[in-house]
This record gives sequence, C-alpha cells and structure tokens, in this order.
Amino acid sequence: MGAHGVYLTQNDIQMGKREAVMDIARNLGRWVQGVIARVFHHSVLHELAQFAGVPVINALSDHEHPCQALADWMTIEEHKGNRPLTVAWVGDGNNVCHSFMLLSALLGHSVRIATPEGYEPNPQVLQQARAWGSVYLTHDPEEAVAGADVVYTDVWVSMGYETEREIRMRQFAPFQVNEALMRHALPDAIVLHCLPARRGEEITDAVLDGPQSAVWDQAENRLHTQKALIALLCHSQGQNP
Repeated sequence: MGAHGVYLTQNDIQMGKREAVMDIARNLGRWVQGVIARVFHHSVLHELAQFAGVPVINALSDHEHPCQALADWMTIEEHKGNRPLTVAWVGDGNNVCHSFMLLSALLGHSVRIATPEGYEPNPQVLQQARAWGSVYLTHDPEEAVAGADVVYTDVWVSMGYETEREIRMRQFAPFQVNEALMRHALPDAIVLHCLPARRGEEITDAVLDGPQSAVWDQAENRLHTQKALIALLCHSQGQNP
C-alpha cells in the first residue's frame, strides 16, 4: 500500500505508566497519519482517539474486536452471498462475540448467542444489538445452532482470564463445537473461528479441518479487510495510504 509502519510494543512506550495516554496520543498525532491500537482496556482507545487528532483503529480491546467482525462478514458473504442468514455464536460472550453480534444485527441477520450462565455478553452491548436487529440469547448450544447458516466459536479462556482456566473448562465443556453439535445446523452451514484455536477444547479437529470450516478464508480476509479500512480512513483524511 506504500505506507511505512512503526511498531510500538507496550515495553517500548509503557502506555499509561511511563507516560500518560493523552500525551502519547498527542505525540503520535504529530508523527503519523493513523494509529492502529491493540490494547487491554477499551478506555485507552477512547483516550487515544480523543487526543491523537488522526484516525484510531481498534485492533482489539477487552470490549470489542471490530476488525475481526469485518473479516467475519467478508467471509460469510463470500460463502453465503448477500442474503438474510441465521448466525450462531457458541461459547464465551467476549469481545469477539460483541463485535460479531453488533455487526450481524446491524446487517439485518438473525443472531443467536449460546453461553454458559454467567458468561453472557455485556448487557449494554446486547441492548444495542437488539436495538439494531434480532438477537436471541440462550444457554443451550443446540438451540442456538438449530438451522443455523453460520456457527462461530472462540477460545474459552481469553487473555487476562488465565487464572479462571480450570473452572472455565468445566463450565464450557458442553459448548464445544463438534460434529454432534454441527448436525443441528444446516447441512451447508459454515464454521468460523477467529484463531488461535485450542484444538480439542472449544472446537474439534474434525470440525476445524472439515469441509464446513471457513476458518482459513476468514484468517486471510483479516488482511484484506484491514487494508481496506486503512485505505478508507486515509482517503477520508485526504491522504494516500
């Protein structure tokens, strides 16, 4: 795309520790035409956007993962076309779930979310998604997947929750995406996973590597959608990416 990327790790800038987020944002805004930030706390993104003066892209936070959702829906439309669909999320109501649920509802699709009790999506995010479209919440994965066009899962233990691994493994065991669960979906349903996957936990080898898996197309489409997003934001600022 002709741009020059500068990669700054947490050890390089120690955002919010060595230097205030607002000060880092102001410096970056003088040096670059856009910021792509992958952070733990969503509030950091808001502060970067408030003070940087250039576009800020959420590459992942503890609250949402919108870039992933763009790749998800590019993949779904490649496989299913542009028509109303029923999509099912099975597993943790986490950041990836939030963005997928929001975009799916905004695009007019029927969304079903199946999580263990206590692991539902954030209530405010769920309320927003329901304001945009049809979102059904259940604790029964078979109910969520029944007749679905798309089945999506993610790891059971996200970053920051490692100390909960033992209890999460017990709570999420009935939510594994396996061949038995996929028999409840439509025969031509596709399976998505944002990766990395923990094989044998949230998804089995047979499903991840099977004919219904669109996971590798989905992984490739992260590249295409994020390049498109960068180009769109640069052009909106009157710049070449």
